[in-house]
Amino acid sequence: MSALDRKLLRDLWRLRTQVLAIAMVMAAGVATLVLAIGAYRSLDETRETYYERYRFADVFAQATRAPDWLAAEIAEIPGVAAVETRIVKTAIMDVAAMPEPATAMLVSMPAIGEQVLNRLYMRQGRTPDPERADEVVVNEAFAKAHGFVPGDTFHAIIDGRKRELVIVGTALSPEFIYALGPWDMMPDDRRFAVGWIARKAMESAFDLDGAFSDVSVKLLPGASEAAVIERIDTLLERYGGRGAFGRKDKQSHAFLDAELNQLAAMARVLPPIFLFVAAFLINITLTRLVALEREQIGLMKALGYRSSAIGAHYLKFVAAIAVIGVVIGGIAGTWLGFGLTRLYGGFFHFPFLVFQWGADIYAIAVVVTVGAAMLGGLRAVWSVVRLPPAVAMHAAAPVRYHKLFAGGWLGGLSQTSVMIGRHILRYPVRAGLTMLGVALSGAILVASLFAFDSIEFVTDFTYYRADRQDATLEFTDAQPARILNEVRRLPGVLSAEPMRAVAIKVRHGHLERRVAVVGKPRGPDLSRVLDTQFVPVAMPETGFAPSEALADILGVRVGDIVQVETLEGRKRIVDMPVTAIIQSYLGLLAFMDIDALNRLMRDAPMVTGVNLAMDAGRANDLFAAVKDMPAVGSVALQKKSLEKFKETLAENLAIMVSVYTGLAVVIAFGVVYNAARIQLSERGRELASLRVLGFTRAEVSWILLGELALLTILALPLGWFLGYWVAWIAAQGLQSELYRVPLIVSRQTYATSSLIVLGAAIVSALLVKRRIDRLDLIDVLKTRE
Repeated sequence: MSALDRKLLRDLWRLRTQVLAIAMVMAAGVATLVLAIGAYRSLDETRETYYERYRFADVFAQATRAPDWLAAEIAEIPGVAAVETRIVKTAIMDVAAMPEPATAMLVSMPAIGEQVLNRLYMRQGRTPDPERADEVVVNEAFAKAHGFVPGDTFHAIIDGRKRELVIVGTALSPEFIYALGPWDMMPDDRRFAVGWIARKAMESAFDLDGAFSDVSVKLLPGASEAAVIERIDTLLERYGGRGAFGRKDKQSHAFLDAELNQLAAMARVLPPIFLFVAAFLINITLTRLVALEREQIGLMKALGYRSSAIGAHYLKFVAAIAVIGVVIGGIAGTWLGFGLTRLYGGFFHFPFLVFQWGADIYAIAVVVTVGAAMLGGLRAVWSVVRLPPAVAMHAAAPVRYHKLFAGGWLGGLSQTSVMIGRHILRYPVRAGLTMLGVALSGAILVASLFAFDSIEFVTDFTYYRADRQDATLEFTDAQPARILNEVRRLPGVLSAEPMRAVAIKVRHGHLERRVAVVGKPRGPDLSRVLDTQFVPVAMPETGFAPSEALADILGVRVGDIVQVETLEGRKRIVDMPVTAIIQSYLGLLAFMDIDALNRLMRDAPMVTGVNLAMDAGRANDLFAAVKDMPAVGSVALQKKSLEKFKETLAENLAIMVSVYTGLAVVIAFGVVYNAARIQLSERGRELASLRVLGFTRAEVSWILLGELALLTILALPLGWFLGYWVAWIAAQGLQSELYRVPLIVSRQTYATSSLIVLGAAIVSALLVKRRIDRLDLIDVLKTRE
């Protein structure tokens, strides 16, 4: 081992606390990079593998009743590789020990052979016997939620008749990786199930002998999805087709896409923050180390060491810190990655989901981290290389100070306070970067804690301002409006409001989206429509009111004309004015007056659902009555949905905020501690002299720590500003066609982030104060020769 390498080890050990603090900041950046990239790959590669092995379809379409022979015509469409027709219907379930009704999505299984598309991954048992009408395979999540195993039974109301179904197996499907019930905001595995039943039994139950209601299509590589969709729509039009759509509009696939976009945004935003702070810390640490070893550098050059060798020595010091950070961050990122993968396993139902920790991820982390560290230390190393030996062996010129705070209202400041101000103004760049480092730790906290504020706002908006109903009944098909009277007579119903949902395509110029338009009464009280100022909107007799998200996508404002194409019943294409922009944070929706929507469909008054206010004391009576209504296909309960929403988010947000709080504390501690240690090494002789001259330990400590306290306090407002900006970036990264995240940052969030940053700064300051109190005055005051 060379003499320089032995010196390197001594330096690392002597500065071990500072080295570890810097390495931890680097480790935070590495951990977020490994976590985000690894989790992204885990979801993406697992999804693609699952889709390929179990032949997830590319195009989907529904119809009222299409003849089976139409499948042959669909198969002949150019670009189509495979076609599978089936029957898909919703039904109410009556599960023992659960008074409220649950909803099932019933999907038919082929009468002969295996599924061509959307194949099942059997977890337990077997598929239903084609000749048995009472056998069902259920999705694994529903079975686990109720403790069901093959052989157990439950009841379902299928086309108005209550039937006992025997569970013969549990399974997973690429079509239902993320299984969300009607009108729910979060998956509720107790109240929503997917059941696969023999085709023959479904045909008999729903009077669809020789017909289908749903078709899935697999495309050839390079095929035009738009052309296939257009042709399928043409074929299904006369059979009640509701508009074909691609994978991106399939609910399960869309939620997975949204999560992947979040991980990609995380990988872009967080690691650069940590690596920037680490580069700054390395710069000031190495600059001070070089200044302290100035004479040693000159002596080594005089003895024949080349400038390149000495420069390489200090680069090794930087590289050693980076390697420590990479190792710690790699281990932490992998551990967090496995934890996040387990968390995903509760939401996304894959046969397997393993965290991807390929060597290339760590190679990327090494290159990025070492590169950032080298950039941080480059200036200090360059000063070593160009320092002539003769100059280096002379002591550095003393710092020149100027008269400051003389007279005026500042003249009453104490000597120690004046010293603090003079030192800050003498090194403004260092002071500014220290403030920026502390501010970034606060920014990370604000940008993570704002999620609580946004979720609380969305919860209040959705459940207490807009959708204030207790329950929503959705019918299997559009029903005459007179069914509203039947619903109002149900036990426990206090009030009821009709609604009708129709699938449409809405166009503005070259932009187009397939959405549902919801018809509501002119002045609804239970399920209200609010504009962007959160004011209730009375549905006009004519006109079209898109949600803000849909309006932004189409580029429309109030007064613009859009083209609406109905995808159900008798197809129509009409031009309609935009009469209002509606606030909605979930999905792409549009609203109309229900009477106007019925006129658009050229129907008598029809409804597809009813919103209810109910007497909580008679809820069980109402549930029992609903289970006996043959027209009801699903029931959404606002209270249960809210409970599930809060339960899920409370767990996930607690984990997320804990991780981000830890990362922010690492930055705050690393910045304040390193700044304090560097100042102590620079001003140790000065502070010891003041002690000899009679200054108390508290006064001497205040000279050093008071500056850091002032910089930390000044950094807090900057952290709020940067945090709001980072939160805005995060909110934009979370936006999708499935949901929008409002940017809401409360005073409590600013206060909490400030207290955490101050706490981390105080801990680091106390550690440095111990060193100040234990200064060896004689050793510090010795003159270096």
